Amino acid sequence: MRSLVVFLAVLALSQGGGITRVPLHKGKSVRKALRERGLLDDFLRTHQYAISNKYKAGKVASEPLFNYLDCQYFGKITIGTPPQEFTVVFDTGSSDLWVPSVYCKSNACQNHHRFDPSKSSTFQDLGEPLTIQYGTGSMEGVLGYDTVTVSNIVDRHQTVGLSTQEPGDVFTYSEFDGILGLAYPSLASEYSVPVFDNMMNEHLVAQDLFSVYMSRKGPGSMLTLGAIDTSYYTGSLHWVPITVQEYWQFTVDSVTVDGVVVACDGGCQAILDTGTSMLVGPSSDILHIQKAIGATQGQFGMFDINCGSLSSMPTVVFEIDGRKYPLPPSAYTSQDEGFCTSGFQGDDSSEQWILGDVFIREYFSVFDRANNRVGLAKAI
Repeated sequence: MRSLVVFLAVLALSQGGGITRVPLHKGKSVRKALRERGLLDDFLRTHQYAISNKYKAGKVASEPLFNYLDCQYFGKITIGTPPQEFTVVFDTGSSDLWVPSVYCKSNACQNHHRFDPSKSSTFQDLGEPLTIQYGTGSMEGVLGYDTVTVSNIVDRHQTVGLSTQEPGDVFTYSEFDGILGLAYPSLASEYSVPVFDNMMNEHLVAQDLFSVYMSRKGPGSMLTLGAIDTSYYTGSLHWVPITVQEYWQFTVDSVTVDGVVVACDGGCQAILDTGTSMLVGPSSDILHIQKAIGATQGQFGMFDINCGSLSSMPTVVFEIDGRKYPLPPSAYTSQDEGFCTSGFQGDDSSEQWILGDVFIREYFSVFDRANNRVGLAKAI
């Protein structure tokens, strides 16, 4: 859910019991920041939805601006010697690490921490460009090597993208400085090695997996590297095999409401993505879900919900690998300043469903690189 509370205090990175924990603080979404400045309608009108740009193959990495519009979960890393601190989205839907640099003159860079290579004794210039395409332009940058510290893990000789140009209002008004991708290396830009791959290669994690817990309300969200913290879920983990080793992609059997299949009839492919807040699917399927839950068409592709109807709305059930994963109205409805909106979003150009934070808040998620599978369990 969107939260009116913005946690401005930086949570200290912690370590305990052999587990590497990275606290994720829940802050203000870009959508809320744009709304407060009276810029949201113009932004939505001019950009429209282009979420699945993130999932197109090509020589350059591709991301949608809308992907990060509702992101609220951010964590801290440092880069360089002595360390320079950055707030990043830990994104399982991409594979590159990039942050703003002092070379960048875009408005988005001026509002954020910028990495200064000249102030790091461990920085090495790779001499290669980095380009990530967005719906309204591209993030241009250069690649280098430096020491990246995530909680107590010191990741030396890590490829880092340093932006020299950033597009659009999304990055200008975001609470996060950059992105740390946690998908497979096949999605990374040329010459770039994903952070978690480097950690695995250097044996910096106890196990070749990581897990994510996203708190529904308040603080407590956590990325755990190299371990599974059983305190974040109830019952058992159920393992789902990865079908394509690019995103964290697997097969969904069906989506039902009141026992009736409303979407994904006959099965479909889905991506578990911490960098997408919504739950995204083909527009025709999503429209069936919106009708089933009683959502009505609003502006700019959003669907409105009567806040007074939540108690009588149905549960939407995703069946994955033969097991049911119900999403109650409290999970798929976003409430902000008296308005309620649906967490389901349609995208005709999407080849896969995208199970974002709407799903991950309900289900503690383990991303297991050693066995190429995801583990799902009911979050506390």
